[in-house]
Parts: sequence; C-alpha cells; structure tokens
Amino acid sequence: MTTQVSQPSTGKTQAHIADLTMMTVKPRSLWMDAWSRLIKNKASVVGMIIIVIFTFLALFASVIAPHNPLQINDGKGFLPPTWIEVGPNGKASDPAYFFGTDTLGRDVLSRTLYGARVSMTVGFLPTFIIIVIGTIVGLFSGYRGGRMDNILMRLTDVFYAFPDLLFFIIVMVTLRQTYIGQLLNGLFLLFSALALVGWVGFARIVRGQTLSLKEKEFIEAARCMGATDSRIMFRHILPNSLGPVIILTAMTIPGMIITEAILGYLGLGLIPSTNPKDFFITSWGASMLEGQTAINAQPWLLLAPAIAVSLVVLAFTFLGDGLRDALDPRLQGTQ
Repeated sequence: MTTQVSQPSTGKTQAHIADLTMMTVKPRSLWMDAWSRLIKNKASVVGMIIIVIFTFLALFASVIAPHNPLQINDGKGFLPPTWIEVGPNGKASDPAYFFGTDTLGRDVLSRTLYGARVSMTVGFLPTFIIIVIGTIVGLFSGYRGGRMDNILMRLTDVFYAFPDLLFFIIVMVTLRQTYIGQLLNGLFLLFSALALVGWVGFARIVRGQTLSLKEKEFIEAARCMGATDSRIMFRHILPNSLGPVIILTAMTIPGMIITEAILGYLGLGLIPSTNPKDFFITSWGASMLEGQTAINAQPWLLLAPAIAVSLVVLAFTFLGDGLRDALDPRLQGTQ
C-alpha cells in the first residue's frame, strides 16, 4: 500500500516565501523612499543636473573662464558670438570670444560665468539665514503657545506687511553709500535685506507643523520620559517638519535669484568690482543692465545672462515640484 505525502498548496507556499522575503529585506526609511521617488521624476533630475553644473561653474569660474572678465580689448567692442559671422553693427565674430564682447571689448562668456557666483550665492546664503530664523521663530511660537505665540505671530504679521521688492529697493537706495552698503561690494546689505523679510513664510509653516505635532503620542511619550523642551523641539518635532521646509526652500531660492537680477538690472545690486582677484566681480542683473543699452549692436550681451537666469530658476522650479511630489504622503500609494 502506497502512502502519499501531502504537498502544501501553491498559494500557501508563495505566501510563506513572501513572508520570508519581508523578514530578510531591510525596510527603507521615509527619506530613502522619498529619494527613490524623486529620482524617478525626470524633470527633477534635469533640474538637479543644471543646478550642479551652474554651481560648478560658479566655484571654478576663474579656471574655466577663457578671459579675464575685466580685461578691456581695444577695437573689439560689440563683437557678435561665434555662430554669427557678421553682427548687426557690421563687425565679424572672433573664435576667441564665443559669446562675443561688450561695449568695452570684455568677454561676455567670462562675465557670464563670473556672474553665476553672485546669483548662486544670493540663492543659497540668504535662504539659509531665512531658514534658521523662520524655523526658530516657528518652533518656539508653536510649541510655547500663549503670549509668546501671540507676540511672535504679530511680529511675523508686521514683517509680512512689507512689500518685499519695494522694501529691498528702499534699503539698497538708502544704505548703498554707507559702510554697510560697501561690504562685499554691496552683497552684505543685499543678503541682510533679503533675509530680513523672507523668513515669514518659513515661520508660519514650521509653526503650523509644530501645532499639529506637539500633541502626538510620541511627543507625549518623550515628555513622560523626561525629555526637555529643547530636545523635544529639535530632536522630535523639527525632523518631522522638514518635508514642507525643504519644499519651500526649493521654491524660495529661485525667488532670491530673480530678486537679485531685478535689483542688478535697476543698478541697485552688486557694486561692480575693478579688482580681478575679487570673488564677486559682476552679476547677471548688472550684465543685463549693460546689455539693454546695447540691444541693437550686441543683443547677446543681454540674452546670455537672461538665459542663464532662466535656466537656473527653471531648474529650481523643477526640483521644487519633484520634492513636493516625493515628500507628499498622499502620493505614496500612487507611486
């Protein structure tokens, strides 16, 4: 008599294998999961590549630039770019000047590369200051509540009431000729003006996140275990509030770059340098100001910095959209 050994069903076998797989595969963190979704967004990847390229060009402009951006070449003013044989003014292009020259014969490509230093610095440094101020104000306001919350929020409302661009123009015009206005060729004053009113949005977002998180169970558990208020704010609440902060950061940086370009175009941005050893020599806004007066003789003098500003702003916009989709919990089930 033959005995038959019962075999487990196929469905049970597959379920058992799936359980073993889940036990052996290390779960990914929320940030790794968000990163995996971010790099699947092609527009965001393109934006990150453009940002890295312009950051590299800004840092190594002195090595990459083919000419000294302050060098005046007599008789070579208003040369057209190399792909145009003869410019509107009848001058022939020179292969040594890829983007042509300005009215004084200075290389447009070199000046555009050096201008990236100002725009990228203005994009990152004031935004960092804004994040620090806004985060601290939002954390203390939302966590403490009561009178402190009321005072800090009324202060926030006061700064929010200032028209940003008008405020920047007034500050730059008023203090441009003072000692503070001359520091770093005017950039210190510009950084201060941008940071003074830009922290309001971050403060409101962090406050809202703090209000929603401070009553959660894990915060109550940390409080019962004897955690101090500062530890709860900076070790428990702040890390869980970084998603909206990161998204707003990616959206704030292009706004800073555009503001600097506008102020430079109005002649209120960087004070042009005459020292080739200076790190900040010219800006894209100042180059556009120079180019608009020579739009007929050398249109590329205006177009080169304008295209550079557009590319950087578009790159940060793509990155911000990708970060919003990657960090939005509502999209986790659809990715």
